[in-house]
Amino acid sequence: MDALIALETRRSSNLLCEPAPTAEQLEHIVKAGLRACDHKNLRPWEFLIISGDARVAFGELMVKAKAAADGNRLSADLAEKLRKKPMRAPTIIAVVAKIQEHIKVPELEQLLSAGAAAQMMMTSAYAQGLGAIWRSGSIMFRAEMRNGLGLENTDQIVGFIYLGTSKSNKPCPQLNTSDYTRQWNA
Repeated sequence: MDALIALETRRSSNLLCEPAPTAEQLEHIVKAGLRACDHKNLRPWEFLIISGDARVAFGELMVKAKAAADGNRLSADLAEKLRKKPMRAPTIIAVVAKIQEHIKVPELEQLLSAGAAAQMMMTSAYAQGLGAIWRSGSIMFRAEMRNGLGLENTDQIVGFIYLGTSKSNKPCPQLNTSDYTRQWNA
């Protein structure tokens, strides 16, 4: 797919199924993420690939993080719903900002860089004909989630990219650029 077409027509797919991305497709997705804007070339990211049975363990980690957030007053129904979330896609990539102390690159810039990496990965998936959706939620900010994924206390989860084959083919909404721009004059 042409790069401009991918950039201008990319859309999220929330209904995903098998087949999962191939190893080659995942390699392209990660390579795209590595090309994100990155002040001082800190490369402040890490990408955790979650697939197969690891999704079951990831669901349990979601339950643990949510239970801790709710003071361990988690209903059985909500726990079961959380356990099933990772099964909505055959592959998940946890995008992590690896925050580093740097005199010229503040934490916010590093977070934005990790977010840019996630967006590049989303576009790469779309350009390869894959379905993808960037998911988040309050549990990604929990220490239990960070610890369960083997992250450092200074690391921040930017989001979870769910990948697979799209079950739907909704058209991309048309947006008018003039609704979002204005000419600035000093």
